[in-house]
Amino acid sequence: MRRTVPALFLACLLAACGGDAPRGLAPVAPDSADRIAAHVQFLADDLLEGRAAGSRGFDLAALYVASRFRALGLEPAGEDGGWYQTVPMLIGNRLPDGARLAIERDGRRHEFAFQQDFLPGVDFDRAEAGVTAPLVFVGQAVHAPEFEHDDFAGVELAGKIAVYLHGAPARFPDTARAFHSSAREKARAVAERGAVGAILLGDPEREARSPWARNARNWVLPAMRLRDADGRAVDTFPQLQVTAALAAAAAETLFAGAPQSAEEVFGRLQAGELSAFDLPGTATLASRSHVQPVESRNVVARLPGADPALADEHVVFSAHLDHVGLGAPVDGDRIYNGALDNALGTAILLEAAELLARERARPKRSLLFVAVTAEEKGLLGAEHFARYPTVAGPLVANLNIDMPVILFPQDDAIPIGIEHSSLRAHVEAAAAELGMTLSADPMPEEVVFIRSDQYAFVRQGIPALYLDGGIRSTDPAIDGAAVVAEFLRRHYHQPGDDLSLPIHWPSAARLARLAASTGWRIADDPQRPRWNEGDFFGERFAR
Repeated sequence: MRRTVPALFLACLLAACGGDAPRGLAPVAPDSADRIAAHVQFLADDLLEGRAAGSRGFDLAALYVASRFRALGLEPAGEDGGWYQTVPMLIGNRLPDGARLAIERDGRRHEFAFQQDFLPGVDFDRAEAGVTAPLVFVGQAVHAPEFEHDDFAGVELAGKIAVYLHGAPARFPDTARAFHSSAREKARAVAERGAVGAILLGDPEREARSPWARNARNWVLPAMRLRDADGRAVDTFPQLQVTAALAAAAAETLFAGAPQSAEEVFGRLQAGELSAFDLPGTATLASRSHVQPVESRNVVARLPGADPALADEHVVFSAHLDHVGLGAPVDGDRIYNGALDNALGTAILLEAAELLARERARPKRSLLFVAVTAEEKGLLGAEHFARYPTVAGPLVANLNIDMPVILFPQDDAIPIGIEHSSLRAHVEAAAAELGMTLSADPMPEEVVFIRSDQYAFVRQGIPALYLDGGIRSTDPAIDGAAVVAEFLRRHYHQPGDDLSLPIHWPSAARLARLAASTGWRIADDPQRPRWNEGDFFGERFAR
């Protein structure tokens, strides 16, 4: 690639101490957008059938990424000197025969309808399970003494089925709200208090954005969990004998005769005034699951650092390679291609790797490029890599790229998680170098910082940043925020996330350049990245 070096930059480089790496990369190259487009056109093609983890389509995508890493001259950094890290998992399907949710009150029984009203969770600990027990409503199942908040106050959960809502109180700071919104933390909280079952109830506002019927039609899609050396599922809560999700429309029946009606509960949710109470009667909750082992793989490449004292430390670029796969047909199309989610993110990862690999100088630390599997199944590939990295030295930072909605010309990016660590200075400097604006997360209520692969690294105490596409259009006729909202409403996790979307490739190239420059700066800083003093995630997870 031909590069031009601005005079000021060249002067700074010549004045630097001998051997120092340049602080910036070459400007965005004209062919960068074309390379990104070519990657996406392959990864989102119907041939790959949506790249579901564990599928042949995903394996083709992994082979493509490994081949590109090899062509760039990167080092294989997977297991046994190869490009891959095996990710052992269990794949589970819910079986409608035997699935049941019924409530008995005052001698009457109401049976909820499978798919229309409820869906049982896949049970990775037992093939068949059932429990009959009293119900207790526990708000959003959040215990946060630091905010003087306890959704479990005044009720006893032992031996009962917990009923709770999504999310966390709106009055919480965004960081704490994200953490306490985690499905894993809610399940942990109710299991620790002795619940034998759990029902996650939808609410009208959430289902207006993501309708129950649209999501429930894909009940046949499998769930996955990581598998340990003994073949058992990792990160499950076996004491919760049965779990289920229940549609908001079924809430009126659920709360009939209770101290609060469904309308009151949803009103209190909006007002932030939820309280716990026992529901009358008992519920019978049952499930059947078919579980078997499966393997997928992460693709891992390395660009060695230049400083012998720091080269064993690694800055990790990540993007998930998987998507949903084959699902319920929509207008006759059952291939969920995942063009934006996350073929585009993977393509930007590949382009960032290319930009960095072509530089003559290297930063002090080494750079890792990891295309991970099974993000759509719960960040599983990233969890496995963050726990069991395939390189000997420590992982000191993570830059993750996931579903950048780049459907219009934009001059900004959204660095989600910028407020948590010293990574802020590096991304701000890189953006200034490019003349880009850094926009705030426009939808903090969606708590995306815990919903993509960077959170797997955060949970291991590693400072992380999620680089997302922007919302500011350079065309005054385009409302960027409205375009993003429309994509989420119509195309997110639908067959419409495909190559027919008007992806703005030059803006994608700018995001790749921003990622590359940010990663360079992190890797070349003599100081290791650190959490901010008193940061919520740093205090909770840093080792």
